[in-house]
Amino acid sequence: MPSVDVINADNQVVDKVQLDEKAFDGPVKPYLVHEVVRYQLAKRRAGTASTRNRALVSGSRRKPWRQKGTGRARAGSRQSPLWRGGGVVFGPQPRDYSFKVNRKVRKAALRSVLTQRLRDGQLKVIEKLELPEIRTKRMAELLQRLGLDNVLIVTPGRDEVIEKSARNIPGVKVLPVEGINVYDVLRYRELLVLKEALPGITERVVS
Repeated sequence: MPSVDVINADNQVVDKVQLDEKAFDGPVKPYLVHEVVRYQLAKRRAGTASTRNRALVSGSRRKPWRQKGTGRARAGSRQSPLWRGGGVVFGPQPRDYSFKVNRKVRKAALRSVLTQRLRDGQLKVIEKLELPEIRTKRMAELLQRLGLDNVLIVTPGRDEVIEKSARNIPGVKVLPVEGINVYDVLRYRELLVLKEALPGITERVVS
């Protein structure tokens, strides 16, 4: 069963905690991680790009000139894509880029990235993370003591003080345990987990 040191706010080891091997010691499957990252990024795409085709371009539908005898090329309407201000051929239209990925696959991918973070020594567990008030400076000093400058912080639940204290620090993001996901775990170099959040993470990826 894997284990990890528990540190305090001064970066001193105060305890050791056993991790669930089903959540933190499973097989790493890069192909599943890749699929889930694509799934997450596709869901975030707005899909609002839009162009007007010849049916949507305003203007007269009348034939500009007669078919023959003018010496000019044939023309049917001013909406032709060949004309300035005409419609766009095969241009983008609003669409939904998302696709389905099974829940089991998403959980397996999350187990993979958590396992890899632990094996690489990039998973830290902290006993408590408490701030008396919302202060970015204090959060920055705390992270500096821990030696973290690019980190995803996982809390057991929504914590307004921690979230607002960290939101203006570059390279730092705070997520409650129910929001932990493959893309954000990969995006940040280190993963800092509050000790109280470990059961919630295990429940999310195992159950």
